[in-house]
Amino acid sequence: MTATPTAPPPALRPYLTARHERLWNEADAFAAEHVAPRAVRMEAAPGRVERKVADLMAARRWFAITVPAAYGGLGAGHVAKTVLIHRIACVSAAAAAILQATLIPVGALLHFATLEQKVRWLPQVADGSLLLSIAATEPAAGGHIGGIETTAERTGSQWVITGTKAHIGNSHLAGAHLVVARTAEPGVRTSQALTAFMVESGRPGLSVSDHRPALGLHGFSTGHLDLDQVRVPADNVIGEIGQGLSVAQSSSILYGRPNLAAVSLGIHERVVATTTARLNARPRYQGALSDLPVLRGRVGDMEARLRAARILAYQSVHLLDQGLSCDADLINAKYLGHQWAMQSVQDAMELHGAQALDRDYVLQRLWRDIQHTYPPAGTGEVQRIRLADAAFDEDHIQWSERLAAETAQAQPDPTAA
Repeated sequence: MTATPTAPPPALRPYLTARHERLWNEADAFAAEHVAPRAVRMEAAPGRVERKVADLMAARRWFAITVPAAYGGLGAGHVAKTVLIHRIACVSAAAAAILQATLIPVGALLHFATLEQKVRWLPQVADGSLLLSIAATEPAAGGHIGGIETTAERTGSQWVITGTKAHIGNSHLAGAHLVVARTAEPGVRTSQALTAFMVESGRPGLSVSDHRPALGLHGFSTGHLDLDQVRVPADNVIGEIGQGLSVAQSSSILYGRPNLAAVSLGIHERVVATTTARLNARPRYQGALSDLPVLRGRVGDMEARLRAARILAYQSVHLLDQGLSCDADLINAKYLGHQWAMQSVQDAMELHGAQALDRDYVLQRLWRDIQHTYPPAGTGEVQRIRLADAAFDEDHIQWSERLAAETAQAQPDPTAA
């Protein structure tokens, strides 16, 4: 089954401009022509990193979808970003993961880099000559930013970085990595102890471990970075010294969470379409399996979850494009988007019976891929804690509100549509 161009559902019309709808159609056509054939090959060779799809997306400037036109980007905003990731994920979550992983450090540059740094880095992202990764996660600390052990020490006009980063998306494709390291003495609060650095992949002392296939997302690389006294100039510091936690957290909330909500949504949509097609085609009792009330009831639950996840994903990024406070909405879209998709995939596995266990059947890939939208940008436990903070109205930074000016800069002009 390959993707066929579909019009956006009416429920999304409040969030989409004519420009968004054109992008929706463009992404569907791209996925059908370029991604679908490669998805089969990516599954057949999980030990290989997919590079061609990245090149094709880069040629369309999709890695700069939120980058203002002044730096060569499309300046299309967060709804447009969600459209791209969602539509590609319907065909290949791995291809969508390649896109979304670079967009996270791009967001960090937009919000924290100096003008000179933006001029230096963002046009390369826009013209497709440079992909980025964000390197915060570590083998021992996992995604716990406060547990980062990688260190950076100042020596004259340079910083020397030593440590190991793990589960780094696009590690084998990126030409530069946004590395978060500890720059303060032990005992300093995490909010002041970390700093973000742009580290080019060719710097001496930086090495990337061999690609190892994961459970799912075959073709997408999430390797280890080893930094052995890697030297970078002081002008590679992104944000202020001691501001690394803010760089990492804001990027995770404003980019990582909605990106993963879009990946989950694409998988979810493909799961429902695959299941209904199977039940319609399977004969049983002078009819089809789709005629049986007990099965229709379960599909009804799947459809309800899909529709709710779709609204959450698009409404939250619409608020972000409007410069409104929506951190909790972005968190919720990621949390429930994964949870609902996971339940629908499990239902689909059961509704397919033994067919679901066929290694070459698409449903097995979808089941494996959805596992990968749980840990990044905070596990479900982390999301629930943050949502509880919102429920108790506890005082936390609202990155969507604080960075509204930068978001508005990348927002499309509604009158231009």
